Amino acid sequence: MQRYMFLPDRNLNKLLDKPQVKMRCIEDLIQNGERENIEFKEFLTNYHLRESRFQELACQMNHRIIMGRGKAIYVIGVSDDGKLKGIDERRFEETVEVLKKIAEEISANVKSVEKFKINSGYVGIVEIVKSKAKEHITIGTAGHVDHGKSTLVGCLITGRRDDGDGLTRIYLDTLKHEIERGLSADLHFAVFGFKNGKPLRMKNPLNKNERAFVTERADKLVSFVDTVGHEPWLRTTIRGLLGQKIDYGLLVVASNDGVMRTTREHLGILLAMDLPVIIALTKIDMVDGERVEEVVREVSSLLRRVGRIPYVVKDLKDVKKVAKLMGGGLIVPIIKTSAVTLEGYDLLEELLLRLPKRTFKGEGFLMYIDRIYRVTGVGTVVSGSVKRGEIEEGDEVYVGPFRDGSFKLVKVQSIEMHYYRVDRAEAGDIVGLALKGVRYDELRRGMVLTKEEPKAVWDFEAEIYVFTHPTRIKVGYEPVIHLETISETVTFKEMERDYMKAGDRGRVKIAFKYNPYYVYEGQKFIFREGRSKGMGEIVKV
Repeated sequence: MQRYMFLPDRNLNKLLDKPQVKMRCIEDLIQNGERENIEFKEFLTNYHLRESRFQELACQMNHRIIMGRGKAIYVIGVSDDGKLKGIDERRFEETVEVLKKIAEEISANVKSVEKFKINSGYVGIVEIVKSKAKEHITIGTAGHVDHGKSTLVGCLITGRRDDGDGLTRIYLDTLKHEIERGLSADLHFAVFGFKNGKPLRMKNPLNKNERAFVTERADKLVSFVDTVGHEPWLRTTIRGLLGQKIDYGLLVVASNDGVMRTTREHLGILLAMDLPVIIALTKIDMVDGERVEEVVREVSSLLRRVGRIPYVVKDLKDVKKVAKLMGGGLIVPIIKTSAVTLEGYDLLEELLLRLPKRTFKGEGFLMYIDRIYRVTGVGTVVSGSVKRGEIEEGDEVYVGPFRDGSFKLVKVQSIEMHYYRVDRAEAGDIVGLALKGVRYDELRRGMVLTKEEPKAVWDFEAEIYVFTHPTRIKVGYEPVIHLETISETVTFKEMERDYMKAGDRGRVKIAFKYNPYYVYEGQKFIFREGRSKGMGEIVKV
């Protein structure tokens, strides 16, 4: 019975072939309450298939499956607090269908359904399983310059202590001027893997073979998008956080400096993109305990002001709790770390292991081009994050739009992920695609790859919110818009009011100034001009 309740490894139909056994199993499950891979649901309806609620339930199911090592149990007809409610047959069947759709979204399936009649209706047990396909989440780092973003990632992926002078940072900051100045100036990518719940370390993360080895062996991958903390390169940070298919934001705050203006700015970007956030308090070895607690209070106060709940993680029990609660985005864990002593790194690793993927497949392949390469013997290669759907080697896709708004049909010759050759990729994967049928000099950042030919647009309508602006925004205003990997000057053509100032919201018609792009309703973006900033969401194309 205990084996069934946690990790069933035999057919439930055989196990539950007698009514009295069925009832006893349900009663035992209810009596012991919800656990890491067991969820109670009274019922689900088509209402739960609405996008925001659907994604939340998919994230919840994925977490249950991770904790059950590939299997989860849903007990339906039972309230969250464990009361045996019972539901009618129509609602029972509808609940099962909704669970099937949620499972399909995360590449899982309903293995078995057991229904049992009680006085008030039906209760049942639904077993959901997932194949051994790799779990892959993407983390975007953010934070003020010299607060330890690259060092933190370097220590994680190698398991090595830093020397206090940025020794592990060189695994990410590889450009000559980055090494000389000790400052990141471009986006950098790193991979971290788990095998059977244990971290896979790399001796030299710069070695392509080691990165490929981790990608091949891991049953869970964590891709890091390491952004830039220096103010002049804010556009690069925005591109990293908006242009990649990020699941979680990792905001780094140094204990010696505390919260800086860039800290607030980066937190605002992460929250504007609806990303759950983790706070890593770094450099706790450089200050005394009183100063660490002072910074914790400072960070907590900042989070509360923006409607988030800080949660200081002290041990592995806290990690288990917070991993379940982070999906909604309200709970923000704070983990105290030191790269010199590796204090807190065990908690951060455990949290990364437990966090479920938040970006799911969706319908229709879409990828925005972030970087373009000319590779000898291969040809044109583009890289970026798969936004939705999946792509396989040999598929034909449309690339564009070009200046005239047209798209070109090309073939995907090969796919690589962290230098490891794969035959397919899906939403959330950061990949390089070798394309046949288009030249390197024809492409630009912000173009898309899709399986269905899309339509390019020059303008769209959006609801915007102005964060900061020294004067007033009027028709003719020309900021730079950051949308996915698009970074382009735009013009405000029409406004529903005469002007807008800091703190105002309103509807605006926006036009790209130099090139058409593929955009769609619901996409969020940042616009900026100097230190003036705002955000928006496309409402009509």
